[in-house]
Amino acid sequence: MELTGDSRVDHVYAQVKSLTISYQIKPGERLNEIELAHRFRVSRTPLREALNRLKTEELLRFVPGKGFFCRELDVKEIFDLYQLRKAIEIAAVRLTARDPSLEEIQDLRCFLSDTGPEIGDRSIETLVDLDENFHERLMAMSGNKQMLRVLHNVNARIRFIRWIDMDRSSRPVTQAEHQCILDHLEARDDVACIAALERHIDRRLDQINAAIKEGYAQIYMVPTAFSPVAPVRSG
Repeated sequence: MELTGDSRVDHVYAQVKSLTISYQIKPGERLNEIELAHRFRVSRTPLREALNRLKTEELLRFVPGKGFFCRELDVKEIFDLYQLRKAIEIAAVRLTARDPSLEEIQDLRCFLSDTGPEIGDRSIETLVDLDENFHERLMAMSGNKQMLRVLHNVNARIRFIRWIDMDRSSRPVTQAEHQCILDHLEARDDVACIAALERHIDRRLDQINAAIKEGYAQIYMVPTAFSPVAPVRSG
């Protein structure tokens, strides 16, 4: 079925967002709007709408007279985003700990049990998706939709680094840490819960710098701007 109106913009937005998050369009590269319009079989109008949405979300940058560019992999920006993520997740847990829903906690425990600590044949992307799902569901328990909206944006902007940073061998540890966070939350021990969450998600500047260096190495092993980037590190 042919897409029309807002659905066409949404479709192009989702496709270009995927290209920018994975850096299939290289850092600092100018987007070829004619090529993208042809690729997605849309006119320049819905494409421009989609690109402007991505600019607002800071997944693209716009230079007047030159066009849209894929964002750079900037160490300080990524570090700041991790700090923002930590701050809003801690704030959300503090809200939840006042009156935690035992039903929601049990639902999240079931999610951890269903997904399990085993790696199986899961890809890096799937592992990151599962981890994001846990943290976003944890935040949703606070009832603060605006903080959840910010977390969605932050997760998108650091996802490439998380693909690089992910280590398959650490998944059992990660799952145990998730359970520990829920244990403290169920006990209404916000101090212990926040400490466990902070240890779990904190990243040092040197760790981010190392991940970005590896990310650049992987990006520039890809021969064309639209070839898939396949992170090789697991976790």
